[in-house]
Amino acid sequence: MTQSFDAVIVGGGLFGAFTGLFLTRMGKRVALVERGHVGAQSSGANFGKLRLQGRAIEQYPLSLAAQSHWENFESLTGEGCEYDRTGMIYLASSPDGRQKLLKYAQNSLACGLEVEVVEGEALRRKMPWLAAQDGMIASCSTRCAVANPRLGTPAVVRAMLRGGGVLFDNAEVTRIAHGSNGFTLSGPTLDTVSAPVLVNAAGAWAAAICAQFGEEVPLIAAGPPQFVTEPLPYTLRPSLYTIEGDLLLRQIPRGNFIFAGYPRTLANADGEHTLVPPQKTLAGMRSVARKLPFLRHAEVIRVWSGVEGYLPDMLPVLGPSQTTPGLFHAFGGSGGGFQIAPAVGENLAYQICGRPPPVDLTRYSIGRFSSNLVVSEKMTSEFDPSGYDRRC
Repeated sequence: MTQSFDAVIVGGGLFGAFTGLFLTRMGKRVALVERGHVGAQSSGANFGKLRLQGRAIEQYPLSLAAQSHWENFESLTGEGCEYDRTGMIYLASSPDGRQKLLKYAQNSLACGLEVEVVEGEALRRKMPWLAAQDGMIASCSTRCAVANPRLGTPAVVRAMLRGGGVLFDNAEVTRIAHGSNGFTLSGPTLDTVSAPVLVNAAGAWAAAICAQFGEEVPLIAAGPPQFVTEPLPYTLRPSLYTIEGDLLLRQIPRGNFIFAGYPRTLANADGEHTLVPPQKTLAGMRSVARKLPFLRHAEVIRVWSGVEGYLPDMLPVLGPSQTTPGLFHAFGGSGGGFQIAPAVGENLAYQICGRPPPVDLTRYSIGRFSSNLVVSEKMTSEFDPSGYDRRC
């Protein structure tokens, strides 16, 4: 027996979950299909950053719209996600890093984000716990925040279910057919579902759906090395990032320090996991100790990574298919998808309902890969060269 819906979303990460939530609030009957558990991949295994600094300038409208939703997450979903407006400090030590930081700060200010640039004695007064280095400079944003990624997606999905949406979890899709009446999906544990609209929010696995409909994309599956320390006295309120990428650090109120850093690691050949080489954990702790000497003896208690989808220009694919009416894409967060997810879901829902979205998504069209492929500087700096060269 076939169950019919207005839209079927493949992928139970944050892009799919928020799209489902906003569609249900626009009166659509929605099915969210997830082959495992909602939020179990990159949406639940990321660093938890709600970072506004350092975005590509063209992404600020989407990013700022998303931050407003995170700031009102409890009103939006009826639940909390440990949202905490901690602020964020960007650090640079090298001459190249300094120029990049100043450019990021200029872009942030031009887009309406308040940032403060400090260096020298002002930097030492503001961050006495930081190991002083000649030439170090920082930009500080008080609106940047963090949230618990393990809580976010389930809360959004439960809000969608309360609004009338339907969840099929542990339901792998192995067949997608397209005809005059729309899309029909089925799988070993998924009874047939159909809808005139299909949303491809399959994360690092989205390229297979694209290929089925004649849209090849150079998607890479990878993840950053991450670890968490033992609980320690609460010291670090803001998140701390280095422009050079060797340190992303935050401390949660329970006292644990959470670390992430680059270079990112390609996912296993099976595409199911991303392992963290031991040398990356050691390199991460050395970087932590250089910047925050009081953590040189901290114990690492858990190491992990996620399976995230990355595109060469480090921007997501959002919006309608170029080949198939009724097909919409929402994937390739490229390390920044957690923060922008609420605005992705909202704007995609507007498009699906035939209404102009609050933020223009033209820049994120899948059609951009039909011409010259541009590899972002972020891609080249955040990946092992053998990774992006081989896969792009």
